[in-house]
Amino acid sequence: MKDLLSEVNKCYDILTKGGLILYPTDTVWGIGCDATNAAAVEKIYKLKQRSNSKTMICLVANDFMLEQHVEKVPELAYDIIDLSTKPTTIVYESPKGVAANLIANDNTLAIRVAKDQFCQYLIKKFKKPIVSTSANIAGQPTPTGFKEIADEILKGVDYVVNLDRDKINSTPSSIIMLGNDGTVKVIRE
Repeated sequence: MKDLLSEVNKCYDILTKGGLILYPTDTVWGIGCDATNAAAVEKIYKLKQRSNSKTMICLVANDFMLEQHVEKVPELAYDIIDLSTKPTTIVYESPKGVAANLIANDNTLAIRVAKDQFCQYLIKKFKKPIVSTSANIAGQPTPTGFKEIADEILKGVDYVVNLDRDKINSTPSSIIMLGNDGTVKVIRE
């Protein structure tokens, strides 16, 4: 527990300064930053060599934080969050209070309520959503564990979390798009 809290504090300091962290999420290892800081978000696009028209996921700690960053959360979202058996990211219309360069051209944003302890603690302490994008250069395979992360990524972040480095997790989250008009579309199972 002491290790967990000390890692949370180190990440908090980096995020507050607009830096990038490499951290274990409830799915794969992710590159993260303050989702409200456009300059920090831009650093991730550069590091991943990815056009900023390709959007990234945001992690929040709970339903309350989710509601702070979406104009209107469809009722169905709460059922999906409560009932899903694996990490599930939902794409919402009309996000608010995040960096403009995180929002897709169609005015949507992918957000997941993180369930794992480390992400929960970090986001609650930070009090803002955190970006989570897979720890790879655009077009390269998503690493299933820490050992597969390229040097370029390791050197490109400001801090690498020293937890769960042996854990293998090869499954990115499911992604579901919920329209305010009631439409539901599965983007990634």
